Parts: sequence; structure tokens; C-alpha cells
Amino acid sequence: MPSPEPSSPGPAPGPDSRVRDLLARAVDTLGGQERPGQIEMAEAVAGAMRDGEHLLVQAGTGTGKSLAYLVPSLLHDDRVVIATATLALQHQLVERDLPRLVDAVGGEGGVDASFAVLKGRSNYACLHRIREGVPDDQGALIEVPTGTMGAEVLKLREWAEEQAEGGGFGERDHAPRHTDKIWRQISVSHRECLGATKCPYAAECFAEQAKERAAKSQLVVTNHSLLAIDAIEGIPMIPEYDVVVIDEAHELTARVTQAATDELTASEVERAGKRASRHVEGDQGEELADASDALRAALDAVDPGRIDRLSDELGDALVLVRDAARACISAFPKDSADGEGDAGKTQAKGGVQEVFGTAERMAANLDSDVLWMAEGRERAPDRLCVAPLQVWGQMRDRLLTEKTVVFTSATLKLGGDFDAVASSVGLKATERIMPPGFETVAAQPPQPTAGEDDGVLPWHGIDVGSPFDYAKQGILYVARRLPPPGRDGMSERTLDEIVGLVDAAEGRTLGLFSSRRAAETAAEAVRERLPHLTTLAQGDAQLPELARQFASDPHTSLFGTLSLWQGLDVPGDTCQLVLIDRIPFPRPDDPLMSARQRAADQAGGNGFMQVAATHAALLLAQGAGRLIRTTADRGVVACLDSRLATARYGGFLRASLPPMWSTTDPDVVRNALKRLAGATP
Repeated sequence: MPSPEPSSPGPAPGPDSRVRDLLARAVDTLGGQERPGQIEMAEAVAGAMRDGEHLLVQAGTGTGKSLAYLVPSLLHDDRVVIATATLALQHQLVERDLPRLVDAVGGEGGVDASFAVLKGRSNYACLHRIREGVPDDQGALIEVPTGTMGAEVLKLREWAEEQAEGGGFGERDHAPRHTDKIWRQISVSHRECLGATKCPYAAECFAEQAKERAAKSQLVVTNHSLLAIDAIEGIPMIPEYDVVVIDEAHELTARVTQAATDELTASEVERAGKRASRHVEGDQGEELADASDALRAALDAVDPGRIDRLSDELGDALVLVRDAARACISAFPKDSADGEGDAGKTQAKGGVQEVFGTAERMAANLDSDVLWMAEGRERAPDRLCVAPLQVWGQMRDRLLTEKTVVFTSATLKLGGDFDAVASSVGLKATERIMPPGFETVAAQPPQPTAGEDDGVLPWHGIDVGSPFDYAKQGILYVARRLPPPGRDGMSERTLDEIVGLVDAAEGRTLGLFSSRRAAETAAEAVRERLPHLTTLAQGDAQLPELARQFASDPHTSLFGTLSLWQGLDVPGDTCQLVLIDRIPFPRPDDPLMSARQRAADQAGGNGFMQVAATHAALLLAQGAGRLIRTTADRGVVACLDSRLATARYGGFLRASLPPMWSTTDPDVVRNALKRLAGATP
């Protein structure tokens, strides 16, 4: 008897249903609940990866966006890179989200759940430096320093050897407590590294092992800076991939700009020359060290701020340093035929190459760069800095045209749409017309010249919303009756307003200020007039300790500056009032922002709206986002800058904020805060 025909298995599940099924399984296993925004985002990310179309996703706090991009990334046919801006999110992904996700779906057929984390080389301990020593300024290897510093270095060395013996990763984040200076005793930059072919410890190298793990993994978690070095500067750091998900994407342009910024001081030039002098043939090392004198004299004559035109003295000094560094590089002897690397020589040469590249870039003084003199930091001299005027072109040409990119953040829609952010990362924005009375403010990239590509790359943006009901959970209060903030410090009326609001809230206040001086002035006024409450100011202790103290006592207020605007997550009753002293426009003397604003004006755009207002909108959205962190949170965002209600650009800024119920009546707000405080156990 013939065998019966096998029954048809039916159509294979489509990609979207597979994403939904896997996401549902992961959420169920992790003890979560289904969120429509998370499902919408996961399907959109899967579609973008499948179709090769760039995607911008705004996903509010509490949406579960990491799972929404991790699940389709595991299902994608090729490797996916996940890039974050902060170490905190990187830790969350690698140490919590991904291990739990792998446990939930790792047994699913066809799912490659392998992942690895990849950081810059200086984030890993260097076994060669640990075992062979650290070169001094002359290029000679020195012994471990004595005293407390020496003990800390020895402790790190012992830790690194234990990591090597036990198969550890040798990452800085898992090392015993240390300072930057101590860590430099056991690590190297990519320029100082001997390379895998020359280093006798390459087989054990933590950085090389991290690259090998990444090359075998479906997901590679890295950071914005390493992504910029790999994709934009063209220095291979990440194994081949065709899709990248950029989380915390609102930070991307700033991080890319930071990665492409160079600095130069006379001390660095002198140090590079002295280190090279032990290894070069001839006196080229001494000549480079001598060139630092001319640079030092030229820098002493330059005032802090943007440099639009190089003075003859500064231009000549930079050319002198550039040429001396070039000659010094040529004077280094070739590597020995046995392939063994000389660490002192390699690191000395790397230092000279860095000086040459920076001096050459500064001496060229291209229109595409911004040059400025920065005032010295603590125990550091004044320094000459150079950064790109814009980075959207590099991102478009070297990342967006080669890869499929998913951008996501809780704050990507500024002024009500994605155009400003899309333009800043190299995606051509659509024309955006503001409501009547406003001018066109889209941050359009310059139009290409004849014969060039028209710059249009397929992309779309979606806002998957938030699980929070902002209109019921939060109030936006704009202190319309206060005078606009001036340059002479905080007015008495503004201080009265702050004290009244903090009093009504019985503490429970996060104060976000435009300067350290403003934060300290406000904190002092609250301490003096409300002594029964605890008022902390940034600088009183380390930020983690201040955050712990703020979160532990509801009758505490914490006042600070930029690091609190974006980096603090304090859900619950301890934060029911977020104070913002003024619209966070960039400082008028900020060299890079002012140069970008001027360039936009010269191109026929509105530099204030495209640069200053967009910058302020992003920070306002981030600051206001500190208030509502869970579905149970309630409170007030109070902006003490009346321009948010009265200025023509106020509508653009308000459209960038969560859709809270708004008022300009101080009595309504104080009464609401009193009710919240009274309802809190």
C-alpha cells in the first residue's frame, strides 16, 4: 500500500508574526506585560532591517525599547551592532537585558542568541604594559611608583593577571576602584599598542579576545564613540555588519563630534619630542621638543574663544610643529626583522604621529573645522582645540550610505517632528512649516552641487508613544509673571518662586540649572529660608552619593547642572517637582555652537532656530523627562523662564516636551504640590 501523501505544513510564519511571537515569549518569561508601543516598535525595527530603510523611533520611558530592538536583531540574518551613548545603558544591556533575553529565547530554533561587548582598546588592561612596564617621558620603561599610587597599580596588575588566568575580560568597568591616572599605568591607546603581530602577549590580549568574541557573535554591543571611529574615521574596530541600532540617539552628533575633536598643548609637543629622542636617528626629537617653545609663546598671546583667523605667530608655530613632527616620524628606525615590537619606540612614535596629525589639521584651518582656545582645566594648561563644523555629511557618506541604521531615544521629536534630528545625522529633512507667525526652521543640510547625489536616503520616523498618561500624571508650569532671566544672576523674584515651590512640595525637588553658580545661589536661598528641609547642591559630594541621598529622603532637594539633566533616574515620591531655571540655550561664547549658528545663517537658514533652539529643545525634553519615570509617578515640571510662554520660539520648545497639562498660574501649582506632598506617606 502506498504511503499516504504528507500533509502540507501550511505557510511559514511571516517575519512580523515571528517577531511578535518571540517578543511575547520574552516578555512573558521576564515577567513583564504586553505594551502596544513595544510591539509596534519591534515590528518597525524588523521591517527596517528587512527593507534596508533607515528608521527613527521615539519610544518614551517605560516602553521597553531595548527588548523591542533586541528581539528583531536576534532574528536578523546578519550581525547587528547596538551602540549606546552611556556606560549605564551598556551595562544594562550586557549584564541584565541580554542574558535574560537569551535565557528566554535562546532555545528557539533558528535564533542566534550570541552577543559580545566591544569597547575601545584603552578600556582593557594591557598585559604587555603590565608585564614589561610603562615608558616615561624619555621613552624608558619605569618601575611601579611607590606609595599609595604604587599600591593601587600593583592591585590592578594583580587583578589583570587573575583575569588572564581565569579567562576574564580584563575590562576597566570590572576592575578594583581606581583613578584615570592609575588606569593609564596598565592600559594603552590604539596608537600605543604594538599590534597583534608584534606583541608577545597577543594570544592573551584582552582587547584582541574581545574582537574575536565580537566576530563570532550575532549582536555586538558598543558605544557611539567606537562606532564613529570605525565607520566615520575608517579605523577598523568592529567586525563586519550591515545593521546598527543606535540607542540614546539624541546624543549621537555630540558623541561623534567629540570623537572627531583634537587638542594640542605645548607640553604634549615637548613630551612627544623628548620621548622620541631616545629612539630616532639624529636630533629630530630635540627639534620637535624645541618647537614646543614657539607654540607655547603663540598660545600665550591668544585669548580664550573661537579663532576665525590664525595669527601669523600661531600659524607659523603650528607649521613648525607639523614639520618637526613629520621629520621626527621619518627618523624612527624600521622595525627589526624578527617582528619583535619595541614598546617604548612604538608608543613614542604613536605620540609623535598624534602631534603631527593634530598640528597639520590645525595649520590647515579649513572652513569645515572650528578652531578655538580653551581655558585650562584644573592642573592642565590652556589648550588649542579643533572640531568639525558639522558631522552630518560624514555620517551620511560613511555610515548611512553603507549600513541600515535604526535611531531610537525617548527624545527624537523636536518641535513636534523628526526633522531636526534627521538633518543632524545626515538624513535629509522634509520642509517643516511652523504655525502661523513662525518661520520655516527645518535644519536642512546644504544642497549638493551639480553632479552630486541629491542626498535623499529613504527613512521614516515613528513615535510609539509612552505607557504614561502625561496629561494626568504631570503639570507643566511656566512662570510667565517672572521677568526674563538676565546676565546678572538670579533675581529675588525668581528665588522667591523657587523657595515657594520647594516649600509647597516639602522638598522632593530636582533643580536643573544652567550654571553651577545659579544652582549654588538657589540652594543657599532654600537652605536659609527652609532650614527644616535638606538641600543638596552638586559639588557637595560625588554625584552617585548625592543621588542616593536624594532618593532615600523625600524631604530632600538636589540642585545641579548638566549631568543631572540627562543622567538621573529617580522614580517615586522623592521627585515630585523638577525645577528648570532657564531655557538651556548654548552659551553665546560656545565656540562650536556659535560657529554652527553663524554657518546656518550664512547658508540662508535660521541659525538660532536650527542650532540654539534645537539644542535647547533637546535638553528641555531630557530635563522634563526626569519627572515621570513610572506609571505611578505624579508631579510638576516648573520652568522659571517666562520666554517659554511669551517668545515666538516658545511653541517650538513646548512641542518638544511630554504632553503634560500646562498652566501659568502659580497658585494652582503650589496647591497641587501641597496635595501631592500631603498624599505621600
